[in-house]
Amino acid sequence: MLIRITRSLQISESDLEESFVTASGPGGQNVNKVASAVQLRFNLAANTTLPEHVKAKLAQLAGWRLTKDGVVIIQAEQYRDQPRNREDARERLFALIREAAVVPKVRRPTKPTKGSKTRRLDEKSRRGDIKRLRRDKDF
Repeated sequence: MLIRITRSLQISESDLEESFVTASGPGGQNVNKVASAVQLRFNLAANTTLPEHVKAKLAQLAGWRLTKDGVVIIQAEQYRDQPRNREDARERLFALIREAAVVPKVRRPTKPTKGSKTRRLDEKSRRGDIKRLRRDKDF
């Protein structure tokens, strides 16, 4: 089954691997008994549905979450129940992929206009005149 990320991007459900572990932090006996934290693994290196430029940008954005084997690991343990942590982990991965899919706007270099150049030079000479008038005339 394919999961739609954007209009043009989708990933396969089989590319996602989830494992459930016990969460850290406070929570009493519930933390020790229930495996509510989710560790979501997305094998970026083996993925065939994402374009190469998106994969490269995703690897850059993932940073420390990307292993040497090319697997993106998302750890979610914010909530006390497993389904909400599972949804949180998936949504964080999808947000990361959406961010990687954004193509940066091409910057066109521009030149200052002739009017802006003359205004800048006029202001410079005006400031210089003010400073010259402040000087002592005795030296």
